[in-house]
Amino acid sequence: MARPLADVTAYPLRLASPLALFFAAFFAAPLVALLGLSLKGADGGIGLSQYAAFLGDGFSLGVLLGTLWLGLKVTAACLVLGLPLALVATRAGGWVRGLIILAVLTPLLTSVVIRTFAWIVILGRQGVLNSLLSSLGLIDTPLRLLYAEGGLVAALAQVQMPLMVLPLMTALSRIDPSLWDASEALGAGRWRTFLRVTLPLCLPGLIAGAVLTFAAAISGFITQSLIGGGQMLFMPGYIYQQAIALQNWPFAAAMSVIFLVAVLAVVLAFNALGRLARGYAQA
Repeated sequence: MARPLADVTAYPLRLASPLALFFAAFFAAPLVALLGLSLKGADGGIGLSQYAAFLGDGFSLGVLLGTLWLGLKVTAACLVLGLPLALVATRAGGWVRGLIILAVLTPLLTSVVIRTFAWIVILGRQGVLNSLLSSLGLIDTPLRLLYAEGGLVAALAQVQMPLMVLPLMTALSRIDPSLWDASEALGAGRWRTFLRVTLPLCLPGLIAGAVLTFAAAISGFITQSLIGGGQMLFMPGYIYQQAIALQNWPFAAAMSVIFLVAVLAVVLAFNALGRLARGYAQA
């Protein structure tokens, strides 16, 4: 009898053991240690006093909600600016597409510190933007763009833009161009084609880009500190303040766990919204 052919697509589970060990040592173990530290009370006992102190403090909750709201605004700005850019890059050809991809990838090749300092030069009272507006006669006094939330959103959106555009370009490139032609041939205009064909099919890339942009924006400690200054406080700076300046490590650990849970909740909400939108589009 002939021997059955071996399944060349099946691999033993032990081949994943190096990755599992790496994950356990550098992710799971520090997370467990952080969770254990957050349960340490002021009196040395074990309990949820640090969590109660955070959740019962209106200022701390305001910082958490303000951080999440900042991430949503940056994500919305990246989506509004990045989706048209990804559409043009996908449908364009030749040097136009290459130029757009180069413009999108260039920020990834530059240090975030350098990009942030460049935004300080642009947004300052005597910076490039205020000087341009003043020379055009549009303003009499310099606008307050630096150390303001609008400037911070603009800086974070520029820094995180590749995280939105690249997944969108990947999703859009997988759409068969004949679907757009068929939709227009059947009488649908460009907006209806976009809403009924393009948007549902690029939703996986949109959700992936939104999750990446949101997570990177709310954790952008350097940009938040330099552009926001000391007048705006967000969770990364608040955690740094408690851990380094005040040496309140248990409270900082509890804040980190709460921040992680809040971010995961928003990510799950993004995924649920994507599933609902796909179901609506298919209906």
